[in-house]
Amino acid sequence: MRARKKRKPASYGFGFLDENAKKEIRRAVLKAVAIPGYQVPYASREMPIARGFGTGGLQITLSLLGDDDAVKVIDQGSDESVNAANLRKFFALVCPGVTETTRTADASVIQTRHRIPERALRADQILVFQVPYPDPLVLVEANAGKRREMHGAANYARLWTKLYEDMVTFDEITISHRYPTRIAGHYVIDPSPIPRWDVPKLDQADCLYLFGAGREKRIYAVPPHTTAEPLSFSDVPFRVEDFTDAKGQRRTCARCGATDSFLDELLGADGSRTWACSDTDYCNDILEAARCDRSSKSAA
Repeated sequence: MRARKKRKPASYGFGFLDENAKKEIRRAVLKAVAIPGYQVPYASREMPIARGFGTGGLQITLSLLGDDDAVKVIDQGSDESVNAANLRKFFALVCPGVTETTRTADASVIQTRHRIPERALRADQILVFQVPYPDPLVLVEANAGKRREMHGAANYARLWTKLYEDMVTFDEITISHRYPTRIAGHYVIDPSPIPRWDVPKLDQADCLYLFGAGREKRIYAVPPHTTAEPLSFSDVPFRVEDFTDAKGQRRTCARCGATDSFLDELLGADGSRTWACSDTDYCNDILEAARCDRSSKSAA
């Protein structure tokens, strides 16, 4: 039996995607920026990752990265989750020379799943969202063609009715994530499964927000300094998550003591419950600032 020849490791072009694919995605991004909230169709490519890892967001990120970029990947605010860690390894494999970072302030491109960083992003930063379902009208209309007509006419009456039915049934709007948000006074978008806490960050932001849905083959954007208004009734204002306890006290992060961040509930082995910042980089920054402050005081 003849010995099999060893296969050479596969060599990829920079950014994995071929140049024509990158050009098409960039053109779709430019159109999305020019028409805020509009879902731009594109030819989504097959990616070497499983569904749920954000193929749409990944394709946008790979099309934008250059040698002088620094990329950060977060999943639910964390840099160390399975999604974030594996995508970071993929970027290291197919984008040699691109700097990897876990610090929000150092990143030029941030790919995220279900969170917006706590600290406001700068004008030279881009936040790319992984989007499972791009169209908020799917809740009230199954036909894709009719949904496009409704978006074009800014006809969201049935979506308003859905929100009203929530009020009648539960005395409040029960949408906890993917909250429908009107962009620049026309299109209503699905802002990906971010919590309500993050929705106000879309409004008049300095940075560019890009949304990629690989399975649905859609790209849309919220450009810098664009109005983003969550749908709400005049007598029932939009509200974010409430982190107060039964005594009316605001819960704090058990790790850094923050009182102004989105908190995750942690269940201990003994059944105890604690709360911690969802954004790990924000939490680490507060801890580092506290350590520096203690060091300076002790030195004095």
